[in-house]
Amino acid sequence: MNWLPLALLTALCLALYNFFIKLAAGHIPAAVGAVVLQLVAAGLGAGWLLYLKLQGQPLSITSRGVGLAALAGVGVGLAEILTFVVFQRGVNSSVGTPVIVGGSVLLTAVLGLVVLREALTVPQAGGLLLIVAGIALLARGH
Repeated sequence: MNWLPLALLTALCLALYNFFIKLAAGHIPAAVGAVVLQLVAAGLGAGWLLYLKLQGQPLSITSRGVGLAALAGVGVGLAEILTFVVFQRGVNSSVGTPVIVGGSVLLTAVLGLVVLREALTVPQAGGLLLIVAGIALLARGH
């Protein structure tokens, strides 16, 4: 299967994630919201893992993979808490989410370039510059 439909479905899931954090932020403390979110996510992950195991899928697990996944968990856990806090401060979803997501895309690209030594084409560099401009425009006046 082509990667693009899966990437777009992932974008939809992340949009729902951010949208529902925005809605929940005024009704629950940030730490409680993050724990509930993570428990539900862990349940979904465990269900998926069980499904794969029951299907007989080979699951090669390395200590490096587990360690890197744990570091990703630290990042997403902190991001969840901070996203709740950002929205509790009253920022609009239409501003806060693009700044958070756009900023993460930009920083991930920089890490890919610097740490992983990935290449960047001129059109891709232009796209990153547009993200910077978009973040600057969205954050103006807030």
